[in-house]
Amino acid sequence: MNKGPYEVDKSDDEWRAELSAREYKVLRQAATERPWSSEYTSAKTPGVYSCRACGAELFRSDEKFDSHCGWPSFWSPLAEDRVEQIEDRSMGMRRVEVRCARCGSHLGHVFEGEGYDNPTDLRYCINGVSLQLEPSEQSS
Repeated sequence: MNKGPYEVDKSDDEWRAELSAREYKVLRQAATERPWSSEYTSAKTPGVYSCRACGAELFRSDEKFDSHCGWPSFWSPLAEDRVEQIEDRSMGMRRVEVRCARCGSHLGHVFEGEGYDNPTDLRYCINGVSLQLEPSEQSS
């Protein structure tokens, strides 16, 4: 799965020991969680979403929007160097996979040109199990 090398580089045994079976399947084996199964799909809490595997800050709640697709959606990452995009031709179609640039974990896919009313016309469709929300101080 690695395009790497990555700053955080662990063996499969190390990842399995640190992640739940569900997290491992999505983050390290590029599976997709069921739609509407994430607590973050409709979350409105201000904060920063980090990679559940390595803690790298990836997305801000300010860039999150409700796409009604069943997964958390963002119109931009925190910074372009936080994620990497890789062509994915699985499932009989051309998609762009999104991975954490720090550890290479699978996050989801990015789609463009779907007509969403956001500044980039992009939808980073991210598995909620790949994320960990750190609420901002303002949300207390």
